[in-house]
Amino acid sequence: MAQVTEADVYGALAQVKDPDLHKDIVRLGFIKDLRIEGGAVSFRVVLTTPACPVREQLQEQARAVVAALPGVTSVAVTMDAEVPKGRGLGEKLTVPGVRNIVAVSSGKGGVGKSTVAVNLAVSLARDGARVGLLDADVYGPNVPLMLGASHARPSVNVNKLVPIEAHGVRLMSMAVLKPGDEPMIVRGPILHGLVRQFLQDVEWGELDYLIVDMPPGTGDVQLSLAQLVPVQGAVLVTTPQEVALADVRRALRMFETVNVPVLGVVENMSYFVAPDTGTRYNIFGEGGGRRLSEEYGVPYLGEVPLGQEVREGGDKGLPVVVGDPASTQAEAFRRVAEEVARQISIEAMKPELVVLGKKA
Repeated sequence: MAQVTEADVYGALAQVKDPDLHKDIVRLGFIKDLRIEGGAVSFRVVLTTPACPVREQLQEQARAVVAALPGVTSVAVTMDAEVPKGRGLGEKLTVPGVRNIVAVSSGKGGVGKSTVAVNLAVSLARDGARVGLLDADVYGPNVPLMLGASHARPSVNVNKLVPIEAHGVRLMSMAVLKPGDEPMIVRGPILHGLVRQFLQDVEWGELDYLIVDMPPGTGDVQLSLAQLVPVQGAVLVTTPQEVALADVRRALRMFETVNVPVLGVVENMSYFVAPDTGTRYNIFGEGGGRRLSEEYGVPYLGEVPLGQEVREGGDKGLPVVVGDPASTQAEAFRRVAEEVARQISIEAMKPELVVLGKKA
């Protein structure tokens, strides 16, 4: 019987390509802990996100190409993930332990931006990622309520706030620092300081993703975030209607101006399916989010239908991906989370791909 070698295994695995990064998994450095004992081969495939939508496909391809080698009697493939650290820009401060900062934004209020941010964060956490959620909407902080954590209070460790945790997500919000119905009445320069404190004076710990739920519009908080830290990318939330799309166009241009990549567009409240008849109603129009993504050449991250389950989950503090995981809305949010993770990985790996291209 032929004796299989490491070179044989790596040669076979070089046939398996990551469909997003367009390189084989050997050149990308995904193969770890290769062991060969007689005809038994084992190795780990370390992907760039635990939310990889082609995880099973890559696992099966890797197993198949190695199993086809002469002399191989068994193949054990373990799938793992290590989220790459995002880009760094100039003199911007970094948040210790945080690998990627992602802004969830919209041009206007009322499009479900916070709902998308909450379900995105919880979906990534349920996939195994380490996730934080910063509620940067200082004037209207609703995220703690939507996560069922409105009565929780952060602790203090060596002059730093320790985030509260809900549904596997580490959370910080003005709503847990200033509870009740007393309004925040502050001017722009103070907002900049608040954003800085949320980033510097909070003990976020080791995070793969810090999701930042932005206030609507293109104001002080957006500019402060872009100026202070290297933001890996922005997720733009819209509804299909033209009024929302017009404002999202402005938000998209704003992120381009401050050199923050747009990871893509999520169309929320895309349509409604009547539970009694199954009839689909395009209440806010149809296809606006997809047209916007095509117009500006940015990814379309998916659409989420309108549903009572989402509203009920938000009111109860039980996000729909947890409270009703079998619902159409929960499945849509999970797909959006996978697409966001995919785009973050592509963006984070761009410098490495350039280097690999030079070596080729």
